[in-house]
Amino acid sequence: MTMSKAALYILQQQTSRSRLEYRTFSSGRSLPSNAYTNVASASDISVASRFKLNRIQHECLDRAIRVDQAGEIAANYIYQGQLAILGRDRAVGPVIQSMWDQEKKHLAVMNKLQVQHHVRPTVLSEVAKTAGYALGATTAILGKEAAMACTEAVETVIGEHYDDQLKELECLPSDHPSIPLLRDIIREFRDDELEHLDTAVEHHSQRAPAHALLSAVVGVGCKIAINLCKRI
Repeated sequence: MTMSKAALYILQQQTSRSRLEYRTFSSGRSLPSNAYTNVASASDISVASRFKLNRIQHECLDRAIRVDQAGEIAANYIYQGQLAILGRDRAVGPVIQSMWDQEKKHLAVMNKLQVQHHVRPTVLSEVAKTAGYALGATTAILGKEAAMACTEAVETVIGEHYDDQLKELECLPSDHPSIPLLRDIIREFRDDELEHLDTAVEHHSQRAPAHALLSAVVGVGCKIAINLCKRI
């Protein structure tokens, strides 16, 4: 189902407080994802080993990491496509670059999670790259407001997805430190994506021509991609 404006507002209000609390709590200390980017943490058990799960639990973890990795691949190529067209725009070029830099870190972490937990990547990786770049470049050609509308629509769906995923991952035991760390990373990435949503709105995403139609098309496409990447 497409999220209504009222439901989206509620989601943003519910997460804005947690985002603020999380960033305040994390200030002066490493973000959870830094465990996978900090060389000093490479031998830590939470990032260097995997926990033996039963079949149902492993399938849950497998789906989560596979779809998240695919989503970060697509996000990287969306921003790459946007930057190829709008990179010289003084107003939004640096904004797109900043969001892309965060997505690069997200993908690097998901790649390491995929290796650590022996998760088979989606067979749709190349499709994600091509479709992501095409979406980013096409919306950027339509104008910077349309590019921001694309970001708004994508990040709305991803914010919902990460919230749903956190509930699904409650089935996993917390005996091994890699599982609580994974949940913390998903919360961190969810907050990053919702910050991107806020940034897009601040940069006039809702002024894009046919904003409602563009948002609906992009949102439906994202949901279809999520469901496919969970399975194949």
